[in-house]
Amino acid sequence: MSLTKKIIIALIVGIIVGLGFNVFAPNAFVPIDTYALTPLGQLFLKLITMLVVPLVFFSIVLGTAGVGDPKKLGRIGSRTVIFFLITTAIALIIALSLAYVIQPGQPGLMGEEEQEYTPSEAPPVMETFLNMIPSNPVAAMASGDMLQIIVFAVFVGLALANLGDKTKGVLKLVEQGNDIMMYLVTVAMKFAPIGAFALIASALGKLGLDALSSMAMYVVTIVLALFVHSIVTYGGAIALLAKMNPIQFFKGFFPAMTVAFSTSSSNATLPVSMKTAQENLGVSKQVSSFVQPLGATINMDGTAIMQGVATIFIAQVFGVDLTMGDLVMVVITATLASIGTAGVPGVGMIMLAMVLQSVGLPVEGIALVLAVDRILDMLRTAVNITGDAAAAVIIDRSEQKRLEKAGS
Repeated sequence: MSLTKKIIIALIVGIIVGLGFNVFAPNAFVPIDTYALTPLGQLFLKLITMLVVPLVFFSIVLGTAGVGDPKKLGRIGSRTVIFFLITTAIALIIALSLAYVIQPGQPGLMGEEEQEYTPSEAPPVMETFLNMIPSNPVAAMASGDMLQIIVFAVFVGLALANLGDKTKGVLKLVEQGNDIMMYLVTVAMKFAPIGAFALIASALGKLGLDALSSMAMYVVTIVLALFVHSIVTYGGAIALLAKMNPIQFFKGFFPAMTVAFSTSSSNATLPVSMKTAQENLGVSKQVSSFVQPLGATINMDGTAIMQGVATIFIAQVFGVDLTMGDLVMVVITATLASIGTAGVPGVGMIMLAMVLQSVGLPVEGIALVLAVDRILDMLRTAVNITGDAAAAVIIDRSEQKRLEKAGS
């Protein structure tokens, strides 16, 4: 049986077990979750998270050194960032449009919620850009600051490319380091079905169906927006720009999507998504090594969709009418925030706080969406990494065409 089938079966069994405990044996769930489900889920998460920092460093260094030419690197980098910004803006427009059509918010719902949320203050966008250059690369790696690691790795890769034969020993060492990381990804993935089962069973055992049913229209709106964005935006881009069958793309990348759904973390899923894109979608190591780690850090279309729907939902709950100018501000703020708050813990809710403040909506409204955020986080993470893979496929195909033209 393939790994993908094992993970899907594990997810289905996990859903049944989690809901079963929540409905029929909630008291028995607590010790089982504490001593079995949570430890198993965390073990799998730690196994793949352990590989993220060294894999990102090695892969970005290799990708940059492989590109070599700063002009080519600038071309690939600028195309990648432009693709990410455009798809994020499209994701927000889809989210806002569906939220206005479906009208998920009910005025007065806030009084039914007792949860409180105190948002952390998001850093200014310019401060984030300045902080991209690490004062201490070792400290950046120790703290897992992905933007700083990426920038330092790009500099090291450019140095290796320019020094050529002088540093071929170091380049060989980096290649071998990357090979070790990819082998360890394969080993860690053997635990994926167990981890997927434990994570989904634990989440649904705690939440149950009550939280989902009380927020049904909000959940439906976000799920529909995620589905439309994946099929129309990504599928359309793959078909038009990469000349690839979208079904082939989604089928090939599906194993990584299931892992993203289980872990709710783009960074944690990065080793698997890179391996899947290279082996199943034929993306070159050079492009995959540069585009996908960058996307895992700054590209958050699924999160942007959540912000768009949540903003309209909260506005409807509080009876606030947003103007067209407010909606434009939501799109601009959320698009920039997808880069501006990269690497900040709890990034989705911090970004939502920024968006709400930009249009004068009460930040306390975030308490409304907290109950179902864990499940939705699973779905939007799968969409986030799919966008990264779509960008990698499109950039890789465009570079192949350029080489073919140059050769002829």
